[in-house]
Amino acid sequence: MTPPATAPSTAESPSTAPSTAPGTARRPTERTFHGDTFIDDYEWLRGKEDPEVVAHLEAQNAWTLARQEHLSPLRQTLFDEIKGRTLETDLSVPSRDGDWWYYARTVEGQQYPIHARYPVAGPDDWTPRVLEPGEPVPGEQVLLDQNAEAEGYDFFALGSLDVSDDGARLLYATDTAGDERYTLRVRDLATGEDLGDEVRETAPGALFAPDGEHIFYLTVDEAWRPWRVWRHRLGTPGSADVVVFEEPDERYWVGVGLSRSKKYLQIELGSKVTSESWLLESDDPTGEFRLVWPRREGVEYTVEHAVLPSALVEPPSLVEPVETPVSTSSTHDVLLILHNKDALNFELLSSPVPAPGRTVTPEEATVVVPHDPAVRLEGVSASERYLVLHYRREAISRSAVLSPAAPSLVEPVETGLEPRVSWDFDEISFGQPLESVGAGVGVWEQPNLKVGYTSFVTPSSLYLYDVASGERTLLKQQPVLGGYDPGDYDQRREWAVAEDGTRVPISLVWRKDKVRFEASDAGAPAEPAPLLLYGYGAYEYSIDPYFSVPRLSLLDRGVVFAVAHVRGGGEMGRAWYDDGKLAAKRNTFTDFVACGRHLVGTGWTASDRLVADGGSAGGLLVGAATNLAPELFAGVLAGVPFVDALTSMLDPTLPLTVTEWDEWGDPLHDPEVYTYMRSYTPYENVADDASHYPRILATTSFNDTRVLYVEPAKWVARLQAAGAPAMLKIEMSAGHGGVSGRYSAWEQVAFEHAWVLDVLGLADH
Repeated sequence: MTPPATAPSTAESPSTAPSTAPGTARRPTERTFHGDTFIDDYEWLRGKEDPEVVAHLEAQNAWTLARQEHLSPLRQTLFDEIKGRTLETDLSVPSRDGDWWYYARTVEGQQYPIHARYPVAGPDDWTPRVLEPGEPVPGEQVLLDQNAEAEGYDFFALGSLDVSDDGARLLYATDTAGDERYTLRVRDLATGEDLGDEVRETAPGALFAPDGEHIFYLTVDEAWRPWRVWRHRLGTPGSADVVVFEEPDERYWVGVGLSRSKKYLQIELGSKVTSESWLLESDDPTGEFRLVWPRREGVEYTVEHAVLPSALVEPPSLVEPVETPVSTSSTHDVLLILHNKDALNFELLSSPVPAPGRTVTPEEATVVVPHDPAVRLEGVSASERYLVLHYRREAISRSAVLSPAAPSLVEPVETGLEPRVSWDFDEISFGQPLESVGAGVGVWEQPNLKVGYTSFVTPSSLYLYDVASGERTLLKQQPVLGGYDPGDYDQRREWAVAEDGTRVPISLVWRKDKVRFEASDAGAPAEPAPLLLYGYGAYEYSIDPYFSVPRLSLLDRGVVFAVAHVRGGGEMGRAWYDDGKLAAKRNTFTDFVACGRHLVGTGWTASDRLVADGGSAGGLLVGAATNLAPELFAGVLAGVPFVDALTSMLDPTLPLTVTEWDEWGDPLHDPEVYTYMRSYTPYENVADDASHYPRILATTSFNDTRVLYVEPAKWVARLQAAGAPAMLKIEMSAGHGGVSGRYSAWEQVAFEHAWVLDVLGLADH
């Protein structure tokens, strides 16, 4: 399918739009739990196969497009700006694996990337070539052209992509509906032909075992939860596939992978609060996985295989005489375990790989990085030469290279001290007050690492980092065409004060010549600026500083972009998350309102110049904030919003419900949870007279399996019935992530940004 070179016209919409939305029929349904009865007038919209439901959704869509027809020229302009700033023919920085360098490239006019590779020059070739966009790559072999695979489909997405260790075969899985159900296939890379092996209805994350003959993949249960791991042998029928693991407990999601060392196949399963890990030596793919870290209620962890010096694994009980140095020549296989047992912000342990029949216990492991209440440890990556620690301090994500430093001399034996083995930390920073730095370990043997760096004003940049010297070499920075100068923009951190006195961070970015300050150190603009306030606040997900090409179109028109780092996210550590979930969920919404009021009260913006923005769980956030403080916002943009959360959490047959009880609570069995959720969920709490509500645009997708389309459809119906100026835009061939293809995604962003600018009175700018 060839995409249009420009954004599509909305000429098919009516030239004159009616002043009122299409009426939504009221068909009352009683919902009674724990003595409370709620009359739901719009639950009938859940009938996805009902032609009347489809017709209603299409009517709402047509009305929204008609009401926004006056913004068609602006949408075209915004689309052209995004397109004009983007280098459409481009390449990623290659990454080495085995005898090949792998990369992806895009071509102007094509929606999707092309996956390719070229051969390494030799065993010591660890520096990727500088590839010029549009220029032929010597020795290139195309692995998968997503544009060719997407031909004839309105939606296309990859869920798995893996190459066998010998480089001979490609495993790939595709979704052409948006429902996140993938068909798995295997391609012979010598001939370019697909083999007869095909498996339908798989979950993402399939992979080859190192022997290249066996594939491990996942399937989902009726609630669309990954719960079974299967093994398939190439050349055999699907009926011969073997279930190697099954998790019946609906709270747990299952994943399968390969350690970076490729020594172990690993199955990990976890609920929102508990984890478990199983290992299998990868040279025996038909063997049985063995449990190495059992689930412990309330304990989360990750496991990484590493090889460490003996002194870090088996320290002697008595030290050697001073004349004898500690030997670190021998090494041991260990597991690096990041866990939170009695360590709220997690600590890092090392433990020998347990023998069959045994498991790791935290009490028997060695502490590598102890718990720190001010530092949230988030991950560890190992190569054969070094470790990389990923963590968060002061609401900023950070990475450090860790190398063991055993002392050359130890204390005399009569002191009775254990040998002192320390760790050298080399934190990687670029010196910006708001930045995102992520150091990535490549393959096991790689002697260097790649460091990604970005900020609200710095395009995404990738550096090669020499571990021995600390030297950084810029490999690539995201091209921004049209003369972008980061010096034209500025970023800052503000702090709001929540209802309970908690300080909540806010990140802001703006264009300097569009937002005027009385002095360079002034706390707020000389006059209120139009402002888009984004929030999420769930699942311990952090919104770190990031660069965005589409955002430039807002900033260049004088809009300030702000992120409210509300509780429920992970920006300030695990306690920050715990204070915004379950029975503390209301903090997420009141934090967001506090951030909005802070920005208005300090003069950054005004209520008639403030738009709230959030998607998925962030859609629940802005929906709840609208009910709490409708007068605070001029507009609310809610993407795939989880606004009917209570109805979903009451139905365990719906996708994700049972696994989500650890995040939101279980209102089905707990009356206190029911009452609490009933008090904040946006759909149930729309005011009877919502004519004073801000303008609302809700976007959704018909095939979304995470937040069903019916939630925003019901919410908008109730808002409209109560007099709120609300609209619904629905993609009829997309999933939770929206439309597929970069041009289609730009069109969607242009539609939303045009609406935001219209609300802010900037549609003519």
